[in-house]
Amino acid sequence: MKGRQAILGHLGDAQVAVLMVDGKIDDVFVESADILPVGSILRAVVDRPIKGIGGAMLKIPGGTGFLRKASNLSQGQTITVQVSGLAERGKAIPVTQRILFKSRYAIVTPDSPGLNISRQIRDDATRDQLDLLARDGMDGSDMGLIIRSSAAGQSADDVAEDIAAMRSLADAISSEDGKDPVVLLEGDSPHTLAWREWADVTDVLTDPADLEASGALDALEQSTGDLAHLSSGSMFIEATRALVAVDVNTGSDASPAAALKANLAAAADLPRQLRLRGLAGQITVDFAPLTKRDRKPVETALKAACRKCPVATEFVGWTPLGHAELKRKRERVPTAEVF
Repeated sequence: MKGRQAILGHLGDAQVAVLMVDGKIDDVFVESADILPVGSILRAVVDRPIKGIGGAMLKIPGGTGFLRKASNLSQGQTITVQVSGLAERGKAIPVTQRILFKSRYAIVTPDSPGLNISRQIRDDATRDQLDLLARDGMDGSDMGLIIRSSAAGQSADDVAEDIAAMRSLADAISSEDGKDPVVLLEGDSPHTLAWREWADVTDVLTDPADLEASGALDALEQSTGDLAHLSSGSMFIEATRALVAVDVNTGSDASPAAALKANLAAAADLPRQLRLRGLAGQITVDFAPLTKRDRKPVETALKAACRKCPVATEFVGWTPLGHAELKRKRERVPTAEVF
């Protein structure tokens, strides 16, 4: 099938949203009942500042949070934070004081004033129209607003409604008062995330049988395994306690260009493969035998693929042994946990 298609369903009690592009699985959101979703807004209590690293440990609902770049905080102080990533079980949950109220077309930023329109929207007439909507929607407010690229081509009423909803929500959370740790707003579910992040998808399947009938379930199950087949060669992706190890192989191709072809294919597809598995943190890639001369095109392909990925991923560099290292934000539930 050609085009983009979203399938919303359940695996047991867990929500699952799958994005298929031209018949190939491209992205997935899965739910874990015992994890606070990224984006959840919490009232937290400062447990103890950690001066050596400029952070603070916080008491949050059901556990402990860690706030980086914490300043002028004292023990027992109540603050509002947002879950910024996932933590390994038993570790403190990363949170931030830079809170975002994010919807399909608009993002309200309480601590960052100013009205901004996505740079991906280049048409001057569209930008002017969205600028007027932003000014009207945030009139009288000290909060900031970002108009997302998905707002281009949408009706003025829909965008205005989105802005009003996010502003109203931000005002309501800002007025909350109390001293005990509590969840003020739970992060979006997989189905809501799909609606928010895949705004351009018009073909949406929601019948309980669609997940299996569309082939998405089989594709999702295959993507949780260690082996990923490439257009040239293959790679094994294995999550360890410390890092994610990726091993690229040429397979049966013994031609002189086999290694470079397999490495370029792996570099282009690696962010998608990590996304489907919900893997992040430190990534170490052992490419097929690679000369220093060939590192540049592989690095370029890898960086280009990372820029297109919705999960923030940074190319760190090459190790003395010739391995590539990446650092990837933890914001997805590992898909294998659902299976």
